[in-house]
Order: sequence, then C-alpha cells, then structure tokens
Amino acid sequence: MSVPTRLVEFVEALREHGIPAGPSETVDAAAALQVLGLADRERMREGLAAALVRRGGQRAVFDATFDLYFPLGEGAPERARGNPADTEDLRAQLADALAANDQAELTQLAGLAVDMLGQYGEANGSGGGWSAHQALDKLQPQTLIVRVLAAIRAGTPAEFTDRLDRDDVRRRVEDFRELVRTEARRRASELRGRERVARHGVAPSADRVDFLLASRAQLAELRRAVHPLSRKLATRLAARRRRHARGQMDLRRTLRRSLSTGGVPLKPAYRRHAPGRPEIVLLCDLSGSVAGFANFTMLLVQALRDQFSKIRVFAFIDACDEITHLVDSGAADPEDLGARILADATLTRWDGHSDYGNSLREFTERYADAVGSRTSVLILGDARTNGGDPNLPALRQILASAKHAYWLNPERTELWSTGDSAAREYATCIPMHECRNVRQLTRLVTRLLPD
Repeated sequence: MSVPTRLVEFVEALREHGIPAGPSETVDAAAALQVLGLADRERMREGLAAALVRRGGQRAVFDATFDLYFPLGEGAPERARGNPADTEDLRAQLADALAANDQAELTQLAGLAVDMLGQYGEANGSGGGWSAHQALDKLQPQTLIVRVLAAIRAGTPAEFTDRLDRDDVRRRVEDFRELVRTEARRRASELRGRERVARHGVAPSADRVDFLLASRAQLAELRRAVHPLSRKLATRLAARRRRHARGQMDLRRTLRRSLSTGGVPLKPAYRRHAPGRPEIVLLCDLSGSVAGFANFTMLLVQALRDQFSKIRVFAFIDACDEITHLVDSGAADPEDLGARILADATLTRWDGHSDYGNSLREFTERYADAVGSRTSVLILGDARTNGGDPNLPALRQILASAKHAYWLNPERTELWSTGDSAAREYATCIPMHECRNVRQLTRLVTRLLPD
C-alpha cells in the first residue's frame, strides 16, 4: 500500500473517533511527511500529530491509531536477547529493563509478552487472536515494583526519595502495560484488519466515553475536565446573551440616524433589552452507575454559576433531599463529591433502589417553592423505576410552575422503556434527550439553557 493511501485511511480512522481532520489537515500531514521522511518513526508521529490534532484530550486516540496504521514492525517480534525460557525468565528480564528504563528493551519485551502469553485459540483461525489482558494477567508487571526499586537503589539508603522513586517505577510499569496493549492491537490488526481494530479496539477520547460505561479513571478524568469545559461554555453563553441583548433592528431610529449621512444607514439602531439570568433547578438520580453522570453534570452547572441568577440542586434515590450546599463546597474536591452527598444527605429510606415516584412526590411536597416562573428544571436520570409507579402527576405539577424543563437521560434511546424503564412515559410530559457523554452534554447545555 502506498504512503498516500495509508495516510488517507489513517485520517478516516481518526475522523471516526471524533478527530475533525479534513482535506486541508490531510494536505498538511502529507506535506509534513514529505519534509520529515519515514526514517524516524517518532519524528513522523509528532509531525502528523501537529498537523492533525487540534483539540486537547485527543492525543491518546491519535497515538493508538497511529500505531495501527504505521506499526513498528510486522509479525512476531524478533528476539534480540536470549529467548526467555518461561514466564519467570521474562519477568526477570522485564525487571532489569524497568530498572534501567531501557525503552528499546521494554518495547521488545512487550512484543515477547504478547507472543508468549497473549495468544488465545488458534492464531490463524477465526476464533483466535492476541489479548493484552491475558498477557498482563499472566505476567503481572505491577508485582515487580519492589524488585525494580531494589535494583535502582542497589543498597544505597535514600528514604527522602522513596516515594518519588516508587511513583516513577509505577509510571514505568504503566507505560509498559500500554506497550503491551499497543502490541496486542498490532497483532490483532494483522489478523482481522486495521479498520476493524481501529474502530473497535481503540479507546475513545474522554469526551466520547459513555457515562454509564466509564471506568473510575475515566470518571476522574471527566471531573478534572469540568473547569476547562465550563470556561468554554461560559464564553459561548455570554456571547449568545450579548447577541440577544441587541434585539431587533429599530427601523425608525435607523432612518433618523441616516439623515446625517445623506440617507445612507451607516449605523443601524436596535431595540435593546436586558435579558434576565435564569434560575436553574437540578433534580439528580444518584443511584448506581447513573451517579457518575449526575455528579459530573451538577459540577459542570455549578462551575457555570455566574451565568445564572440562582442554582439549586436536589438529589434522590428513593427519597429526595437538597444538596446545593454540598455541591458548592465540593467544587474544589470533586472526586469525593459522591461519597460526601451519600453521607450527608437523606437519599434512601427503604432498600436503596431508585424510586422516581416517591422522590417526585417528596419534591412537590417539600420543595415546590424552588420552581418558579423564571426557573429552568433539568432532571438527570435513566428513568428506571424498578417497577414502581412513575408518578406522572407529580412530574406535571413540577413542570406547571417552570419556565423550561428538560430531562437528560444517559441511556441510549433504543433502551428507553425496556425492562423497568419509564422513559417513554415521562417523555410524554417533558422533552427527554439522550445524553451519554460529555460531547452530547456540551451540545445540550449550550442549546437548551435559556438566554
């Protein structure tokens, strides 16, 4: 395959993962390759990244895809050193390479680990392949930290650097684990095709990860992204408010002004108005995996507090309680927000399973005054009632007092009203939107929140 064809396929794979590389970026990438050449793979990687990556948080996707379309080699890795006799021999060589931080040797050992320990089924058959998880589970590189530390120190006491050394070794081990994953994807792509592995084997960027499927590490990354994202959204909302404040053109005043310029309307006049800042009420389901989605969204809205005149936040599982003060005080420490809410707020009274009907009833009885004619209500939850009464009358009572109301559901639309979901029933009363990841949430916030 020619280099231009490989480059075009690479860019197409990046676009499938949300990296907006178009024709102009592709031309820039081709020009970079022409200047840099193909001899130095890492220099080529950096040149293509400079031409194709435009947003933060996309570099990991770029690197994983680059390793598929411009691999370090083909087939089984060459064994430069003495062949490891077994897993323990491989672990010993790995410990030495980690202690020396020998990147070339670590790359070689990652290939050997996949070749020796990662194969399952028949490698050339339809049911076989290579698994990074299987290789790492057998190799257990994380258990080598103490051995690597001992090799680095070589008996020299250095208590004050103990934690720094340990953290450095952990990073080296995690980098090696990523090398193993990269090698497993490379071997799988030779068997099943680059396009298929790029589509299904490359982890999406953080803004495209489903809230309900996100790991603990991915949720932590999303929480760290709250404030940068909030600044971007605040800029958009402020600009939109300025545009709307200008209002419609005042034809009479425009013509009167034009008299001083011979009838040419050089300076149009507008009917200006001062739009009031809306009030926001968040009603959040904090049960199970939905809690990660709700926590991120309430932190995001709280970070946008300057765009609203008032924000009140309520949470529920099978009971409802106000948590505005907890979200406000937790903005500086978002990782512990969920635990703090569950400890300090009364969200459960029975079995701890979601009860939308009872929670909506409690909200109307205790917090009806929170919703007024200037209030926009955002309900966050998957609408799974565990077979209980959805209590549509209580929802209608809340909506009757609100200026705007929207329901953000982190489940795929095709799953609504399957099993114990009452999403379609609630959707007859309130506009319900699929909101599975940060990208969708960002689009919904800028589109739905009133001016």
